[in-house]
Amino acid sequence: MFANAEGVSQRAPVNWSESVIGAAVCFPYVVALDESFVTIHSMLDQQLKQTLSFRDGHILQVFEGKVILASTKAVYVLVPLPLERQIQDLLASHRVEEALILTEGAQRNIPKDKFQILYKRLLQQAGFIQFGQLQFLEAKEHFRKGQLDVRELISLYPLLLPASSSFTRCHPPLHEFADLNHLAQGDQEKVMRCKKFLISYLGEVRSTEVANGCREDVDTALLKLYAEQDHDSLLDLVASDNACLLIDCVPWLEKYHKYFALGLLYHYNGQDSAALQLWIRVADGDLHDSMRSDLYEYIVDFLCSCSNLDLVWKYADWALRKDPTIGVHIFTKRPGSKDQSELNPDDVTTYLEKHSKALLLYLEHLVLERQLQKEKFHTHLAVLYLERVLSLLSESSANEEQLTRAREKLQALLRESNLYRVQFLLGKMENCEQLLLERATLHGKLEEHDKALHILVHKLRDFPSAEAFCIWASCCRDSSYRQQLFHLLLGVYLDGTLLEKSQTAAGGGSGDLEIAAVDLLNRHGEVFDAVRVLRMLPEGWSLQLLRPFLGRAIRASMHACRTSQIALGLAHSENFQLLHDRLKERKKPIFVSEKKGCHLCHNTFREPDVVCLPGGVPVHTHCVAQRVRDSPTKRQLTNSSNHT
Repeated sequence: MFANAEGVSQRAPVNWSESVIGAAVCFPYVVALDESFVTIHSMLDQQLKQTLSFRDGHILQVFEGKVILASTKAVYVLVPLPLERQIQDLLASHRVEEALILTEGAQRNIPKDKFQILYKRLLQQAGFIQFGQLQFLEAKEHFRKGQLDVRELISLYPLLLPASSSFTRCHPPLHEFADLNHLAQGDQEKVMRCKKFLISYLGEVRSTEVANGCREDVDTALLKLYAEQDHDSLLDLVASDNACLLIDCVPWLEKYHKYFALGLLYHYNGQDSAALQLWIRVADGDLHDSMRSDLYEYIVDFLCSCSNLDLVWKYADWALRKDPTIGVHIFTKRPGSKDQSELNPDDVTTYLEKHSKALLLYLEHLVLERQLQKEKFHTHLAVLYLERVLSLLSESSANEEQLTRAREKLQALLRESNLYRVQFLLGKMENCEQLLLERATLHGKLEEHDKALHILVHKLRDFPSAEAFCIWASCCRDSSYRQQLFHLLLGVYLDGTLLEKSQTAAGGGSGDLEIAAVDLLNRHGEVFDAVRVLRMLPEGWSLQLLRPFLGRAIRASMHACRTSQIALGLAHSENFQLLHDRLKERKKPIFVSEKKGCHLCHNTFREPDVVCLPGGVPVHTHCVAQRVRDSPTKRQLTNSSNHT
């Protein structure tokens, strides 16, 4: 049993035989002598470490640090092997834990610097022993504590270290393996398990101090493993911050057909042209990449964000020929930022002249999405819309749905844009009787409302469109302008009615315009001047037909009259109230002094002229004048209608 100076036992006891003659301590061992043997136990783990046959022993003691053993015939000195030799012997027999316990226990007897070197090497050796036994968790922990140069581990795997690496293995060696094939002895499952461990280990240490000074070796080895194992993290590695050596990685990625990853690596190293050439070969089917086979849309997105405009112009043609609808995204979805060169819209439209579909989409982007206020683009887009409509009209088997959609686009642009060349477009469709609605819109843009309404009413007989035209043409204009348009439309209807009556007398005419005029009045009666309308209407019209219009007109007139009466009454009431307050204040004295301040501006009075507010409060004359100008009542009276 072991006890300290206080008599406290801090270690487990050692089990000896019953006939022990003598004992001695030679740290970290306890040596015991009995009738036939000398036994040596460790004080650290209380295990029997060695047994020596020795008969007729009488004395066992420590003298001047040496273990003296005497028999009846001779005296012996027991000399322990050097600590390093003991540790190496334990490691040679793969007794890793015992070697570690021995080294840690002997720490107090070894200089600090020497112990650190010895202990790190021991941990590294222990890690490789457990690595060889596929005890990867324990091996990783020993590698971490022993601060292993990770290249020692990588060097076990053939061809993983870059050809330019200057690394040489530690001497004397930390392990007995020539390489991974020697360790696995042809067992492919063991090889795969070792490679998976290295992938995991390198992934953990590549961003830590362990990889300092050898980041290129670590990242290159990790990339090779990812490519060989078809690992999902390959793309994350090459697309993020990395130190992979391009010259080593290119043949490796080509060997395993990882062309998309290789392109990303080219891009990371500033070789965008090489990346695009490679990806285009994959997209065209010349090369096959199992990780990413369809690269067309990715290439388009890449060109969208590419800051090198020479590359954009060089490869945009390939993208547009492959699919103009998606390829045009290179120009339409290009993010605007300070770090990125802007593409001149004029240059782009010139470039897209040979790609008509893409040009149309780009102009829609400029005009409808970005809303660029430039006549050239608006006119160009309108011309393309018009040419598309004319092309569909000229086809004998034109799709009615396509034609309708094309005309709707053209009509919407003609209505909403104010920048295109109206006369130019009108000339292009002047002789096309199938585009009368579009021509009416253009006449409206030229303020030729009589021509527009003549087309809508007499040629198209489209009365709802005529009413819609009046509403659209008077949008953002005052009420008198809208009233003028509706009166103009009513006049067109009434003039046509007279013509129809003459045709009816001659055996033609249908009376549609008369019905349209009545419907117009009944639907939009609030827009019209009722007195003017009554003067325009034929004397023979029935009042019953105009009952909704007349009822609405009378209600509107009465409402306006009564509103003006209310406003006038309120103004009179306010005036009477002010007169009453004035008379009341005249009966009271008003005190003004230089020490008394104005209630509105808080400045003192310097002149006797003041104005008295209700309640007898004196204020400056200029202050009350300003207050009257700013009062809501004053503003209301100023802005009121002429009925007040």
